[in-house]
Amino acid sequence: MTKAPPCKAYPKRPLLGRVLTPTRELAVQVKQHIDAVARFTGIKTAILVGGMSTQKQQRMLNRRPEIVVATPGRLWELIKEKHYHLRNLRQLRCLVVDEADRMVEKGHFAELSQLLEMLNDSQYNPKRQTLVFSATLTLVHQAPARILHKKHTKKMDKTAKLDLLMQKIGMRGKPKVIDLTRNEATVETLTETKIHCETDEKDFYLYYFLMQYPGRSLVFANSISCIKRLSGLLKVLDIMPLTLHACMHQKQRLRNLEQFARLEDCVLLATDVAARGLDIPKVQHVIHYQVPRTSEIYVHRSGRTARATNEGLSLMLIGPEDVINFKKIYKTLKKDEDIPLFPVQTKYMDVVKERIRLARQIEKSEYRNFQACLHNSWIEQAAAALEIELEEDMYKGGKADQQEERRRQKQMKVLKKELRHLLSQPLFTESQKTKYPTHTHSGRDLMQICIVLE
Repeated sequence: MTKAPPCKAYPKRPLLGRVLTPTRELAVQVKQHIDAVARFTGIKTAILVGGMSTQKQQRMLNRRPEIVVATPGRLWELIKEKHYHLRNLRQLRCLVVDEADRMVEKGHFAELSQLLEMLNDSQYNPKRQTLVFSATLTLVHQAPARILHKKHTKKMDKTAKLDLLMQKIGMRGKPKVIDLTRNEATVETLTETKIHCETDEKDFYLYYFLMQYPGRSLVFANSISCIKRLSGLLKVLDIMPLTLHACMHQKQRLRNLEQFARLEDCVLLATDVAARGLDIPKVQHVIHYQVPRTSEIYVHRSGRTARATNEGLSLMLIGPEDVINFKKIYKTLKKDEDIPLFPVQTKYMDVVKERIRLARQIEKSEYRNFQACLHNSWIEQAAAALEIELEEDMYKGGKADQQEERRRQKQMKVLKKELRHLLSQPLFTESQKTKYPTHTHSGRDLMQICIVLE
């Protein structure tokens, strides 16, 4: 890549502020907020994130913006390219590290340590102010037993965690710590509930919730494969969810976020790439389809709802494999494990289960056909490149066994017809679709709601 020549059309303004974020989506949002605040000041900003054109970002740097918002990887890439606006950082007046505890975790953001080393050594400015932010800076979860049992392992507390963080960031002197979090780490306007169920029953309760409680719902899972499966399943059930995960193209990720923020009744299926920092207006519900692995992730996920003075609901679907993580989270957050059970009207569950049963069969068959098409397309391209003819038994699906394929297609038509019939009958009337129980209800109130609904 060739180095972009300096553009003399723009004044030679120094880089005064740099904001580092862990995700591209958060970087975009931070830039939007800075632009809104600096609208009439003449201050210019630029964003440097992966998944977008490097050439376009170089052109933005050519304008010599005073503030750069970036993810560590792309910023370090452009520094190595020796762009002239990023060379001299001695005039940098402000460095912001957002979601700092996540950024300095071992095994993540390797470029960050190189950036900080450069800023705190060869490019150090004694007048620079360094600010670090996170909702879980002072939250300490218990380390796994295998680590605690090792010799010379010290138990981490709030002070030790902050000291270690300041050391990694390279903050000098005695930093000022401003802690605005409550003891429970979650806000008062957040209603926290749970449903204990078997793992294969989670689909039932997720569908039940989305049907009875319309609104802007954010569903978190721990893996991309789980997100993809849920997306296929819900689409078969005529719920058109949006998705957000690390394997998506950046433009599609941003489009999905914008659409989710725009639509009042919408479902977003996401991994923890959407858990930190994102300020999506009026998210009513956060559903933990899989219980997060740490208390920090739980706090950040739940923090996508009940923002500012708004109310919100956090619902955990707890399977047998989630119980240990659930107990660890509530022990760390010093909460009562006996949080209210979410009220479920059992008289509707037979219909819900039948819909899910049919949808699972259809989704599984469609996924198998999709994989077969991918396989057949790949071997055809490979055969064409090698100029060889393919044997019939090398194909998957229809070409290998026409009779079996016809039988599956006939079965699929029957299943889809049966599911369409069920979906044509409303599960809940409009009057039964209600707002979630708010934080003003006690556990007893929730039980009373459940009894009344029954």
